[in-house]
Amino acid sequence: MSEYARLRTLIVADAAGPQVRRWTRNLLTDICSGRSGIAAVRHPLGFLCFPAWRGGGLGICVHVWTDGVRPAPTTSAVHAHSWDLLSFVLYGAVGNDIIELDSAPPYPTHRVFEVHSAAHGDLVRATKRVVGYRTRSSQRFRAGEVYTLPHGAFHVSNVTGEAATVVLGEDRSSTPDLSLGTLTTHDHWVRRNPCTVTETRRAAQTVLDHLQDNALPEQWENRCEQAR
Repeated sequence: MSEYARLRTLIVADAAGPQVRRWTRNLLTDICSGRSGIAAVRHPLGFLCFPAWRGGGLGICVHVWTDGVRPAPTTSAVHAHSWDLLSFVLYGAVGNDIIELDSAPPYPTHRVFEVHSAAHGDLVRATKRVVGYRTRSSQRFRAGEVYTLPHGAFHVSNVTGEAATVVLGEDRSSTPDLSLGTLTTHDHWVRRNPCTVTETRRAAQTVLDHLQDNALPEQWENRCEQAR
């Protein structure tokens, strides 16, 4: 069984919270001790990503929202993945605003951009599609809760304060990720910004401290919702 399959089984199982937190602690303890060479990466949407595992169109990451990491998108916060997302909230709270596009507005406000990923960055390329949009629904997920988000669903993630999630991704589409930019935004590259060893270990220790201090309330176990 692959690491992805094993962790997915844990996340969707009844009362899986303690085991998922244990998996996270093991991963981050290895990073702090130097036994793992995983480096955190600064994401333009304002969080740190620990790329824990990749293989065959599947991936596992730990996403961390913490002090000193600010969003700096080159388009906007409205985006859609080309992969299905399954996420377990380790601590804090994560909100998702689900966005509905208007493909034929009288006065378009945004252009759809494709995000083509490469080894060292992303090519953000304009399409001919111009749209308007509105927030269709909003949801908020707390520690111990699980949520899913299907590929192609435009959304905005809202996180206030410290939070962390274990994220599983499964490619479901041959199309790239998408993002909304202004009508005048041009094609451009977004470079990956890896953290230093010191920054990576400091972030890993921050998560470990939160996992040590925050027990999971029993009534929050075994909850899985799809953002909609």
